Amino acid sequence: MSIESAADFEGITLAGRVVARALEAMVREIRPGMTTRDLDEVGAAVLKQHGARSAPQVVYGCPTVNLISVNDEVVHGLPGRRVLRPGDVVKVDVTADTGGYIADAATTVVLPDASDEALQLRDCAVSAFAAGFAAVRAGRRVSEIGRAVEKEVSARGFHVLRELSGHGVGRTIHEFPTVLNYFNPFQRDALTEGLVLTIEPLISERRTPLRECEDGWTLKTANGCLAAHHEHTIIVTSGDPVILTSLATAD
Repeated sequence: MSIESAADFEGITLAGRVVARALEAMVREIRPGMTTRDLDEVGAAVLKQHGARSAPQVVYGCPTVNLISVNDEVVHGLPGRRVLRPGDVVKVDVTADTGGYIADAATTVVLPDASDEALQLRDCAVSAFAAGFAAVRAGRRVSEIGRAVEKEVSARGFHVLRELSGHGVGRTIHEFPTVLNYFNPFQRDALTEGLVLTIEPLISERRTPLRECEDGWTLKTANGCLAAHHEHTIIVTSGDPVILTSLATAD
């Protein structure tokens, strides 16, 4: 979506604030020994408290409120009976619908006793988001985000999962434009002031295709290597973009 009124700004800002609070609560409570369903319920309680709905449920009929992916699971993992263990790499993804406005964010939590490689992978996802974010200005091409993300990921020795991307967001989950995590010289879309989108590096330890699991939702690395994901919803401006889904900017 593109923000066209004060109501749009207020609506998307509220959605971003709810997502930030749900994500923060889940990160605070995550620990070895809990199930992914337990963790989903933490986020679900925050959405309920604020009168928000799970956008994946509303838009796609997802059977869970939030999406939680562990280790080689990249994205769209369905919470359930799986017990989290020391060293797990857990991707927590929250997308909320508040009054018809949708915001989306994700982060990777590495549980204690993880390998150095897992920690470095998580840090790379965060730094790749920062690189993509720094490339955002109204008037520039969307493809500059992907250029910056891929450069940072490659410099750290990891790999972009090219099948997955960021996207416009606001009135539904996936809107125009597609925000690739690599540079495509043929993508001519421009960033415009007020445009709302996600930047979300999705990366892996080693180069690999993806595999869809039998549940029809979860995507895994085909070779079993670890993956990481870091995402925020932002607003494009003529100056620094605004992050909507971080507690640092949501309150």
